[in-house]
Amino acid sequence: MRRYIFFHGKQHPAEMGAPEITRFLTSLAVDGKVAASTQNQALSALLFLYREVLGVDLPWLDDIVRAKRPQRLPVVLTRDEVRAILRRLEGTPRLMAYLLYGAGLRLLECCRLRVQNVDFRSNQIVVRGGKGDKDRVTMLPAAVKTDLARHLEGVREQHRSDLECGAGWVELPTALGRKYPNAGREWAWQWLFPATRMYVDKLTGQRRRHHLHESVLQRAVKHAVWRAGLSKRAGPHTLRHSFATHLLEDGHDIRTVQELLGHRDVTTTQIYTHVLNRGPAGVRSPADRLDA
Repeated sequence: MRRYIFFHGKQHPAEMGAPEITRFLTSLAVDGKVAASTQNQALSALLFLYREVLGVDLPWLDDIVRAKRPQRLPVVLTRDEVRAILRRLEGTPRLMAYLLYGAGLRLLECCRLRVQNVDFRSNQIVVRGGKGDKDRVTMLPAAVKTDLARHLEGVREQHRSDLECGAGWVELPTALGRKYPNAGREWAWQWLFPATRMYVDKLTGQRRRHHLHESVLQRAVKHAVWRAGLSKRAGPHTLRHSFATHLLEDGHDIRTVQELLGHRDVTTTQIYTHVLNRGPAGVRSPADRLDA
């Protein structure tokens, strides 16, 4: 908002409208060469300013020159590189990283798993309210079942202790807290990976635990990548990219991979076909045929 006001010589936003917004956003793309996400963020901020602060409903901005969203290939790890990272992780971050790679979960999807979302008998994980507020089912890796069951025993014991001291609450989705007032203390609704500290909800006065913050896993994976000596810029989401690529390498149907990843369109999943070993690596360079 500040940049917008200074761009137009400190003119008051109430005296400006759609033409000024269009010129500002177009300048970001043309002159500033910002990414599409940066331009969208600026547009959202200005819409908030006019609608929520000034009470002005702007017409649709058709003349904006939109910043182009670049097509980037994902960073994918080899199986040995994934193994090297997992070996350098310990405790809860290791379990979470296993689920990102073994089940194709997004970072926040993993953090927001609840006890009832893991079905040990069916070897399934139910992802509730994923990207686009969609539910889906993915597999529970057999390699992590024993350690995950042991982890759950510790979480249950911690929950018992919380209940004994009058705590044990968690935040519930949508309006479930009003419909089922005591559900927030039930075992099934507890976070699979709870935070180490409790907090007091200002509205209800309940002593709750949040799920483990995503930055914990981000820092742990970054450190493991450094300790493994990898040159790739890998993070938690790289494990999900590797999950999809390795499934396709193993000959699994792309539609199946699409469902496991929760992609709305198969074209999103098709980007992983460009990083398979049978792509450029499967073609012999003409330089290799030249006589020495």
